Amino acid sequence: MSFGYLHGTPPNAHMTLDLRTHFRDPHVSPELRYMTAHDAPVRETVMATPGIASMVEAAAAAVAAFVSGPSAGAVVVADGCAGGRHRAPTFAMALAERLRRDGLIVAVQHRDLDKPVVER
Repeated sequence: MSFGYLHGTPPNAHMTLDLRTHFRDPHVSPELRYMTAHDAPVRETVMATPGIASMVEAAAAAVAAFVSGPSAGAVVVADGCAGGRHRAPTFAMALAERLRRDGLIVAVQHRDLDKPVVER
């Protein structure tokens, strides 16, 4: 589940990743600000950030550890950025794609993707 910290409390999850500080924020680019992760330029900008691919791999490894545990069941991963329109949903989609390649069934939710841009 992707979310924006500026829209409320993070959702309950087995693992919560804070993407606010370390990854490129398309919000700072006027041409990307009003786009969302549904737009290719936003996804390309986020995924070009150094370290993001490694973070996807690390999160996939953590999900695999949860799934292989004795109480295996649904695993909820929440990842948040400031507004929930760019970095977090892009990451959630990339992680879902990665987990599906491992044969997992994945549902993706974007809590704040369709909310208005937060002016900051």
